[in-house]
Amino acid sequence: MVRDVSELINIMGIPFNNLSKQDLIDNITASDTGKNFIVTANPEIVMEARNNLAYKNSITKSDYIIADGIGIIIASKLLKQPLSERIPGYELMMTMIEYASKNQKSCYFLGASEEVNQAAVRKLKEKFPELIIAGHHHGFFKLDDESIVNDVRKTQPDFVFVALGMPRQEQWIANNIDSFSKGVFMGVGGSFDVVAGEVQRAPEIWIKLNLEWLYRLIKQPSRFKRILKVFEFIFRMIIRKY
Repeated sequence: MVRDVSELINIMGIPFNNLSKQDLIDNITASDTGKNFIVTANPEIVMEARNNLAYKNSITKSDYIIADGIGIIIASKLLKQPLSERIPGYELMMTMIEYASKNQKSCYFLGASEEVNQAAVRKLKEKFPELIIAGHHHGFFKLDDESIVNDVRKTQPDFVFVALGMPRQEQWIANNIDSFSKGVFMGVGGSFDVVAGEVQRAPEIWIKLNLEWLYRLIKQPSRFKRILKVFEFIFRMIIRKY
């Protein structure tokens, strides 16, 4: 794949596109027949790529790597190459779904549990009545299950949202995108859980203050080990030991 020509900022070996959300949307909707693989990367993803070469190869196959996480923004400032803005994966997904509903584009929703997957699709259809649902499937399958790829491919979706969690979702996309003739592919982590109402996003004030991570930690103390990865990431950026 050919990476977008927008300015690239290298953070710990990962090339981030320096784009606003609107610029990204404009770019990926400009060509209806093309394919795009989007990674919304936070410090946890960068640290996983640092320690897992196969995963790094998967995400660097993408067309866009976007900053999702205040830690990435801080890192870019430490490098004196500030990224223009943080683009939360959930918000980007919802913006693309809204675009799809207004422009007769179809979406496929892959991942999460069967219950969450169905609830998310139902609520999205309620919110966007014009949305074309190409198909949906839960995320409990092996990455090499060809029947899943065939099921997605036969529906010819314009957008494929993959909620398998990191690193599985990016690996699935990287492994299979070449077998599709079109489509925007994006890993969306736990976004289906938010849409389904199983998990609450932080209140707007927490998001504006870049404290969404703290809100999620308070609500889910089990995330503590994941938060430690963020602090390790920032520490390594400060001392320049990658």
